Amino acid sequence: MSKEGSLEAPTRHPIPWTEPDFLDPGKIDAEVRRVFDICHGCRRCFNLCDSFPRLFDLIDDSPSGELDTVHSNAFADVVDACTFCDMCYMTKCPYVPPHEFNLDFPHLMLRYRAAERAGTIQGGGVGFQRKQLSKTDRNGKWAGKVAGLANWATAEGNFGMRNMLEDVAGIHRDAALPKFNSETFLDSAKTALPLNAKAPSHGRKAVIYATCFANFNEPAMGAAARSVLAHNGVETAVAYPSCCGMPSWEQGDLEQVAANARKVAGEMADWIDQGYAVIALVPSCALMLKSEWPLLLPGDEAVRRLSENTYDITEYMVSLAKEDGLADGLTPLSGGVTLHLACHARAQNMGAKGAEMLRLIPDTEVTVVERCSGHGGAWGIMKENFDVALKVGKPAARQALKPDSQWVVSECPLAADHLRQGMERLADNVPQTVPHPIILLAQAYGL
Repeated sequence: MSKEGSLEAPTRHPIPWTEPDFLDPGKIDAEVRRVFDICHGCRRCFNLCDSFPRLFDLIDDSPSGELDTVHSNAFADVVDACTFCDMCYMTKCPYVPPHEFNLDFPHLMLRYRAAERAGTIQGGGVGFQRKQLSKTDRNGKWAGKVAGLANWATAEGNFGMRNMLEDVAGIHRDAALPKFNSETFLDSAKTALPLNAKAPSHGRKAVIYATCFANFNEPAMGAAARSVLAHNGVETAVAYPSCCGMPSWEQGDLEQVAANARKVAGEMADWIDQGYAVIALVPSCALMLKSEWPLLLPGDEAVRRLSENTYDITEYMVSLAKEDGLADGLTPLSGGVTLHLACHARAQNMGAKGAEMLRLIPDTEVTVVERCSGHGGAWGIMKENFDVALKVGKPAARQALKPDSQWVVSECPLAADHLRQGMERLADNVPQTVPHPIILLAQAYGL
């Protein structure tokens, strides 16, 4: 007997991306229509991303007001708006497996995009510019060589260059873009930090998976994590074989994601053998290592072991606090903190670990915002999506404007910048935005 309403824990099936039927346009269309019809009858996800309003408008504006009179060519617009936040699957949908309806909206959108990329479905697809944006390792290395020039050219106030970038690359002229650094996190971490031998966690070992963002764009996140861990007696190493593949995942390039997974899992296996826990600094990357890679490569032993030994940085710090106790030295921050709980942190199904970690700081009020920022990776910076991304993130930006909060922080650095832009459109004076809560923990330690 089936149970309705997500009474059982949701489970996900392996992604059969190597099977011939996976890219079959007829089978994809049949499955899309089956799922869309269920969504049409439910509509609980109307206030999440823009995919669902687009779908419901398509159906409501059709001749019959039902899915049967919606042409399949119109589905690409719905697919394009999915940002793979996973919130429909994790928090809203009552029909996810093990329910008999077996509905997994994000992975169906992934299948559709893989078919668009393969050319078996003619739809929106991914243009040349978007494909280039997904090459984060190449872009980070190139831009890092001319970091000053790259940051000048992409600055929000550089109207001439940003107008040109919008025309050439399709990136909205007003969208905040990540900065680049001439020294990567991996390079800066070559010097070992002295360990606090008196800390309760002394003797633990962890290897930090740098992630492309911390490595090339925000090394301060990595430096803060290393300092906090060293102060708590944890020996750290830093590794970065390659990007986790999330940008390629968003574009349906599953072959590239699988290649990245095999490379990273293969290198991390040596660290796991030596007793190191693996820590990911960005929740999207932690989600890939923990959840998506094992579904993409279910028979790969190295991927399985990496999944079982990977922690989000906030998850790891909370674990230390509960199991050993944190090292002394935390002092209150100068004001309250509003934490945006990133979608990919929620999708890890580990609880609000970012908030739990910040609440370890004495006498510091922490307020949690659980609405999507609307950014969606590279999706939210594109010319055709930026205004929609701000609209989706407006409720979160409004909640973040808490009068007694001095800091607004997100576990997702891209979401943090996007929230800042959203807040600036709602108020003249906005709190200081921080790219990750580990930076505030390091500040509370005086590191």
